Amino acid sequence: MVACALAGPAVLLLFLLFFVPTIAVFVIALTDWQFGARTLAFVGIANFREVLGDEGFRASLFNTVLYVLIVVPVTVVLGLAVALLIEAGQSFRAFYRAVHFLPFMATLAAMAIAWEALLHPTIGLVNQIFSTVGLPTANWLRDETTALPVLAVIGIWQNLGFAMVLFLAGLKSIPRDLYDAAAVDGADLWLDRLRTVTLPMISPVAMFVVVVVALRAFEAFDTIKVLTQGGPGHASEVLLYTLYRESFEYLRTGYGAAIAVIFLIIIVALTLIQARVMDKRVHYQ
Repeated sequence: MVACALAGPAVLLLFLLFFVPTIAVFVIALTDWQFGARTLAFVGIANFREVLGDEGFRASLFNTVLYVLIVVPVTVVLGLAVALLIEAGQSFRAFYRAVHFLPFMATLAAMAIAWEALLHPTIGLVNQIFSTVGLPTANWLRDETTALPVLAVIGIWQNLGFAMVLFLAGLKSIPRDLYDAAAVDGADLWLDRLRTVTLPMISPVAMFVVVVVALRAFEAFDTIKVLTQGGPGHASEVLLYTLYRESFEYLRTGYGAAIAVIFLIIIVALTLIQARVMDKRVHYQ
């Protein structure tokens, strides 16, 4: 009874804050409700059929997958590389950690405005540097071929510090005796130590980083809203922006809820598959 009394408030809040809204979204997805309307009618799976048949939704899904495939591997690899470089150095470690972690702490909407200035087609610093060194310039945020890759670069920039800090924590937990034993066994080169000791020992951290960065990549919204509004055309539109546009700009809340349900199913399925596949390669001891 005491345990139930202590855990009861937390369980109740968890139910009210997480499960009730999720159930409500599933129910709304089966209706034709428009935001602000006082009436609604149940339409079954009509919203889901419309979503799956919408070319705009398919383009948004493709852009989301492509965005994730760019952001996740590059962020993980660069985060590990930066962590290894910082850990290998003897000076200014705290400074380097703070510099790389700052983008993760900053408000992304404010940082997006700074990126918009940097990427301006005429006065932006990026194009000016490219012109100086003889590289081709572009209207980065208004070109269908560059809009999504540029947003992915910003996503990498934001998540790099988060991945770095987690990898640093994993590197700190590796016993130094293992490196000494590896050296005795002939692993003298840094690449041999990385392959035989470092990567196996930080594999649980790597699994966590991949899952969390992937979830954050799927949740990309701020930069798209501020910088491109999903354009040009549907070139940079991702699932969360499609959900926002349909629900709060077009007020098609039932249709938007159907997108939210599909998005939730995709996220849960990919997370479970990702964890199951990577768990086989993780060394917990």
